Amino acid sequence: MSADRPTLPPVRLTSEAELARDALSAPLMARAAKLARWAERGVPVGVGGEILEESLAAATELLGLAGDEDGPAYTAEAWQLAVDTGLVEIEETEETAATAAEDDGAEGPGDAAVGIATPGEELNLLTSGSPQDVLDIWLCGMETVLADAAAPDLADIAEQIAEGGELDLDSIDWNPEEEAELLNGILGNLYLLTAVAEGADQDVPLPALAASMIVPDDMDEPTDDILEEVSEAMMRLDDQFRVLEPIGLVAYRPLDEALIEELDEAGETVRAAEPLTDEDVSRYGLVRLTPLGVYAVRARLLDAGADAPAVGDLTDKGAEVLLDALPDYPEALAQSESELWLAARTPLDAARDLLAAARGDDEHAPHRRLAAQQTLSLVSPDAEDALREVLDDRQLGGLARVWLAERALPGIPEPSQEMIFWLTVDTLAAQLGSVDEGAEAELRDLVQGLTDQHSGFFDSAWRVDHPATAEVLEAMGRLHPDKKAAKEARKAAFKARSRRSD
Repeated sequence: MSADRPTLPPVRLTSEAELARDALSAPLMARAAKLARWAERGVPVGVGGEILEESLAAATELLGLAGDEDGPAYTAEAWQLAVDTGLVEIEETEETAATAAEDDGAEGPGDAAVGIATPGEELNLLTSGSPQDVLDIWLCGMETVLADAAAPDLADIAEQIAEGGELDLDSIDWNPEEEAELLNGILGNLYLLTAVAEGADQDVPLPALAASMIVPDDMDEPTDDILEEVSEAMMRLDDQFRVLEPIGLVAYRPLDEALIEELDEAGETVRAAEPLTDEDVSRYGLVRLTPLGVYAVRARLLDAGADAPAVGDLTDKGAEVLLDALPDYPEALAQSESELWLAARTPLDAARDLLAAARGDDEHAPHRRLAAQQTLSLVSPDAEDALREVLDDRQLGGLARVWLAERALPGIPEPSQEMIFWLTVDTLAAQLGSVDEGAEAELRDLVQGLTDQHSGFFDSAWRVDHPATAEVLEAMGRLHPDKKAAKEARKAAFKARSRRSD
């Protein structure tokens, strides 16, 4: 994979049918669809398709929001979404155009009708189209809402205009590119957290999310200035997530307004964010991507050129593609991907394909064989013939015997000492290539166990005809807790390298 095409961890997507139902039930989308159906008799609109004051009152009543002080704003937002997504379409008539010309300058903006809104073609797709049709409409609306979330505070703009000044983006502390980049980064971080937290609680505290975009990775203790930036970002994210939640992109528990820092007369925070305790962390806001949000962010990542795999992507791919990908998957997702791949094939055909793809002497071959062994563990005994066919294969005979033995099948020939050591080196080579801090202790125990069970292990191991023998022995020397055994491993690694160079 090229460096300019980043690869992200795989995610598990909900089915398109379920995602489409989620999209239709998202509050903002549901309101937009209801208003679009209400527009059947024609709704006069102003420039840009905005709903006029008289119609706005009726629409707010229709949505059951008349008793909410923010009801008209919610209704106008839903109407604009209907316009932007094509749920309603605007037709300018001669009558409305003439009326608008007569009224030009006589009334405030939004008072003059310049067109008639009626249900658009997209509205029918919400009920009669495919799940993908629904999702395409929702994605269009989601982009509109994202743009709104990254927009400056309208109150600041209104204040500038009211004072008779020209719109100055610098004075309202808003940079459109920076805002869009920050929001994209935040969504990307949430996506990554969702991918790596498979099956775990995915709610992310707002301070941690803000800090992930602002605090440098190499900074041990954030400075007061950095903490101030984090506090300001939290306030901005709180506003943005409140905008994004109604479209169904995120699930958000808002920041407790009682915790919002007091502002001085200049509008600057007077104290920086303080460390959070477990008890009050939720009061600072918790957010996570919904299944619909995961789908949407992945779609945006794919459009941006990233490699963003999802479970099930490999079902129609060859065994070599599956085995190349699985080592980078979390365990639960690797099993799900393997199960879907196997379900599309007969056990015998699947086993033969996996075994053929597992062969090789390249540096990635041990990883492929380990992935093949893990995938084959999910295959039914109907694949027995495929495993018996490779019993004499130097690279596959060991794992074939393991597979047969796990199923207590008869007639398994004893492996040679050479095959046992080759399989041991091959397995260690696969595991050493992906070891992290959490797995190092387990691998250290494995290394110690091998040497304890086989006296003279290193005297035999350096002779193993495997491309990774020297590297494995050297790693064993680093990992073995016993100094004497570690020294023996390093000496064996030297012998293996000398043998390979001869």
